[in-house]
Amino acid sequence: MIINISNRQRASLAGILILAAYSMLTYTITKNITLGVITDIISGLAVIGIALLMFPIFNADNNKKMNYAYLISRFIEGILMIIGGIFILNPSLEGYRDIIYQNIHIYFFIVGALFFYLLFYRTQVIPRFISIWGILATIILFIVTIIKLFGVNISILNALLIPMILNELFLAVWLIIKGFNFETIDKK
Repeated sequence: MIINISNRQRASLAGILILAAYSMLTYTITKNITLGVITDIISGLAVIGIALLMFPIFNADNNKKMNYAYLISRFIEGILMIIGGIFILNPSLEGYRDIIYQNIHIYFFIVGALFFYLLFYRTQVIPRFISIWGILATIILFIVTIIKLFGVNISILNALLIPMILNELFLAVWLIIKGFNFETIDKK
């Protein structure tokens, strides 16, 4: 059972799942239907898995409401990714995958990411600079998303997504290699 794993294993697994969540980009790049379905489903399950893994780490008394909000937002995000993958199977529904990712999923990702990094900031189980970087990158992503809502689509907006991607990749590697700050966890 996943609850009975060590904090070191939990951190490493969360890092691996963060990387796995990015596999949803495979279909956009390759247009391979089989691969797209599989990777969207893997990505959705990874997103849900991260939230489940982090739940006990984030669940201090002063974080309970935010932790539940984080869990719910990531669960919805993961389900949307799985649905997007299933839509690839039917050519008449394939266009809805893009609608899901661009018009619905993105907002659950933003909300979930904001809660994720705020909870990291509050619990201090990773270095503060990673949490602050994640919060700022999430705010930038939100601003870019709102600007794109108004039909503005210039190259610089896509470049502004790089801080979010780099932060998540850095965090994943950090969790895999370094894990959590166990002294902070033990104080809870």
